[in-house]
Amino acid sequence: MLGSNAPPELVEELSNELHVTTNTPPCFIWTTFEDKTVPMENSLMFATALRKNHVPFDLHIYEKGGHGMGLKDKPPFTHPHPWAGDCVFWLKQQNFAQ
Repeated sequence: MLGSNAPPELVEELSNELHVTTNTPPCFIWTTFEDKTVPMENSLMFATALRKNHVPFDLHIYEKGGHGMGLKDKPPFTHPHPWAGDCVFWLKQQNFAQ
């Protein structure tokens, strides 16, 4: 996304894994194996940083799907991607939703 000649300062600023602290809120992370825009390894690095800082997270790597899928359907969302249901489950576990 940044291109091959991005300034190192910009790369560092946009690398989420470099900004995790013990004050980072719990995170729901999902990615896909097929994402050609952002490698799934970025999510793995972010999850590793969360773990090192004792921040709760839920990580899902799905085989199918590209970048920026959203719910991958139009209202009334009759065929959403599985991440949506997994996220709702996680939100309830965290008491962020009922």
